[in-house]
Amino acid sequence: MPRARPWAVDLTDPDALAEATASIDRLDVCVHSAGVAGLGSVAESEAAVWRHNLEVNVVAVAELTRRVLPALRAARGHVVFLNSGQGLAARAGWGPYAASKFALRAYADVLRAEEESAGVRVTTLYPGRTDTEMQQAVVAHEGGEYAPEKYLRPESVASAVQAAVTAGPDAHLTEMTLRPRSAR
Repeated sequence: MPRARPWAVDLTDPDALAEATASIDRLDVCVHSAGVAGLGSVAESEAAVWRHNLEVNVVAVAELTRRVLPALRAARGHVVFLNSGQGLAARAGWGPYAASKFALRAYADVLRAEEESAGVRVTTLYPGRTDTEMQQAVVAHEGGEYAPEKYLRPESVASAVQAAVTAGPDAHLTEMTLRPRSAR
């Protein structure tokens, strides 16, 4: 059975990131699942909100990937980006977050193009709203009432990640969109 190990590290702290990745010489899978959702309209969102979304959702991801890329190449590994539906279609009130997710989409596309010859596979998963603490905060920001049964379960998202990374060696699942089913 494959082992998975989460990293407890501040991805925006370059020294902590360097220390956390220093001893990794082979990495089969890297799943980027950390993120923030700073929401707001274009007119109301200050630069700090934009910077924080971009720092966590894009820059930290790029730096972590850069640091583990030799280990991923050595293993002919797989990088999975948990993006968002906002990385496919932006909507009003989600400007800073959507911009960061579109940037993440572009980053994944470039990484895929650059690393395919090294055998590194890159998958972007666009899950819909998922029952997490982040989603609870988003719903509160929107002024709605939280109903967990309306959202994807984290286990469903994890199953989609597993499907991508366990696809046969002849397969490269590049993008997946996952949406919650309507409540019945």
